[in-house]
Amino acid sequence: MNITIIGHGYVGLVTACVFAHFGNQVRVLGRTPEKLKKLNAGDPLIYEPGLEEMLQKNLEAKRISFGSDYEVIKDSQIVFIAVGTPPGENGAADLSQVFEVTEKIATHLGDQYTVVACKSTVPVGTNLEIKKILQKKAAQQKFDVASCPEFLREGTGINDTLFPDRVIIGSENKQAAQVLLDLHAPIGGERVVTDLASAELIKYASNSILATKISFANLISFYCEKSGADVEQVLDAVGADNRIGRKFLYPGIGYGGACFPKDVQALAAIGHQLGVNSILLEQVQVINWQAKSNFVDKIIDNFHPPKVTHSGGQGKIAIWGLAFKPNTDDIREAPSRFIIQKLLDQGYELTVYDPEAQGHIKKLFGEQLKYATDPYNAAKEAEALVILTEWDEFKQIDLLKVKKLLKEPVIFDGRNIYELEKMKELGFTYFSVGRKTVK
Repeated sequence: MNITIIGHGYVGLVTACVFAHFGNQVRVLGRTPEKLKKLNAGDPLIYEPGLEEMLQKNLEAKRISFGSDYEVIKDSQIVFIAVGTPPGENGAADLSQVFEVTEKIATHLGDQYTVVACKSTVPVGTNLEIKKILQKKAAQQKFDVASCPEFLREGTGINDTLFPDRVIIGSENKQAAQVLLDLHAPIGGERVVTDLASAELIKYASNSILATKISFANLISFYCEKSGADVEQVLDAVGADNRIGRKFLYPGIGYGGACFPKDVQALAAIGHQLGVNSILLEQVQVINWQAKSNFVDKIIDNFHPPKVTHSGGQGKIAIWGLAFKPNTDDIREAPSRFIIQKLLDQGYELTVYDPEAQGHIKKLFGEQLKYATDPYNAAKEAEALVILTEWDEFKQIDLLKVKKLLKEPVIFDGRNIYELEKMKELGFTYFSVGRKTVK
């Protein structure tokens, strides 16, 4: 098929590369000439395992191209909207980009039948508004509107798109649904064909229940720290129940990224609009903030701030991990941003390391931080080590070497990546989340 995808962020670019991989002709539209030039040269702009290789193969096969000319829509059987829907001031999704591109789509539809499918995460009723815009400006054209939400996770985006648990297609028209079913034929997963409103709500409900599991795990970690229980043992036993499972039931410093924070806020805002009590979702957000705040307090309470900012040796902290999760360079709503700022405000001197996200953090904090070339370099001469992202390279690292590099063998682990007994044997003072402190 000929496909146009509007937007080249995580969703748009991964989707484009996967559909091009299956032999479709994919044109991706964006706004920034510099970014489009890089994409056409094989630079994906974002870090996602396997994405650069897939992009380059599709470019070489001439199955994918990037531009800004909406004229390509005239030859397209499917147009995907994959632009951002960031939270507005009240937490509701900002749909300005969705409606802006819809106006452009309306003036460029061709004579052939076209399915305009929204992949952006949007509130209930948005696709009907898209339909109204198209009907008003392209009344003579043959088209239908559909909702086709994505469920890819950053860090595993290609695999999630190739092998999804389910493919959701919401449409009022059987022909539109069939076109999308045909497009997804090479892809696995259960097919769920439903109405527009249900498809729109499915995405918000999915992300919100996952965020709720994370916040619940963190709530239990608060209980464990007050009572002396071990959160990992508690949640292992809870997750052993097949009705619950352990996935996403992990304590730490809270969720971040582009989806969970905004989608929980947006679903709560939708609830307010519909007159539905959304206190559960509001408390999910409160607990997520408490998880970050409690971890910072743990550092400050056990490693007192220096009397003088950058006091030449006092209060030096090494930080491993800046991205909101491993295998991505994304720092949107990353807990590291909150924690770094709080520690800077207390006067600590921070040296940070992340294999992919360092450049993005530097744009935010500049020379307030020192930037290491590897985890060992970051730990050198630090009086404490703080772990904020569970990158694989930290899990099997030479901890004896790390201990020798640190001025004091003190670790604050926000992701519980080490075993308590091992840290005790190695002689570390080790603070984690929801577990007893090793001293």
